[in-house]
Amino acid sequence: MQSIEISVVISTYNNPEWLQKVLWSYQYQTFQDFEIVIADDGSTEDTKKCIDAFSKTVSLPTKHVWHEDDGFQKTKILNKALLQCDADYVLFTDGDCVARADFLQTHIDHREQGYFLSGGYFKLPMSISQDISKHDIELQSCFNIDWLKSRGLKSSFKNNKITASGSFAKFLNRFTPTTATWNGHNSSGWKADILAVNGFDERMQYGGEDRELGERMFNNGIKAKQLRYSAICVHLDHARGYVKPEMIKKNRAIRDTTKTQRVIKTPFGIEKLTN
Repeated sequence: MQSIEISVVISTYNNPEWLQKVLWSYQYQTFQDFEIVIADDGSTEDTKKCIDAFSKTVSLPTKHVWHEDDGFQKTKILNKALLQCDADYVLFTDGDCVARADFLQTHIDHREQGYFLSGGYFKLPMSISQDISKHDIELQSCFNIDWLKSRGLKSSFKNNKITASGSFAKFLNRFTPTTATWNGHNSSGWKADILAVNGFDERMQYGGEDRELGERMFNNGIKAKQLRYSAICVHLDHARGYVKPEMIKKNRAIRDTTKTQRVIKTPFGIEKLTN
């Protein structure tokens, strides 16, 4: 069997309606040599039905990696999903991020040894998120600024994420004040580089858990490329009832330690290390 070029890890939890729209967006990618690995943090049967129905309609290899619901345990399921990835290069995104048709091609074109790629997202309000249909994704209407404005999108500098292309997008990538970090909704890297830092720190819940992985990769000599205005996905709106202040505080302490002690390999990752 010929090896695939890229594994796409999509995290999800009990939102099959949004996940379905995200999966549709990968059906229409211009680059098609990839697999989908769903990192499911304990969803009910409805999500499994959504994935099963999608996999029957496409030729894309699709894996569903699931564990029991035990609260917000995204780092644990991401590590499990990573081990199921067959490609040497892995992209991580979320089940609420609809990818533009050139999304994977952009990541493939910019990948380079010694680097990971840092993309952003374009946030949509709930009304537009609900309005997007499979037909809109197939036609790429939801990435058309006129279509979005006709449905109530306000004017903003951030709209450049949708409208910028070519040299202007490169210019914005270079001069954006936003630092290139590992973003869970839109980042890619070499599987070997992620394994070298022992994957995600499984102590961490919501709040910077993705960035902490990137910070350990920085400590290990990996650099980041900014693709904020080139690798485009739109973020569907949703509530965040799982966010708790104690999670944020705990994660901040772990990230502080990662930075000050220049931690490379977390003892709380894929391999459980002992001193």
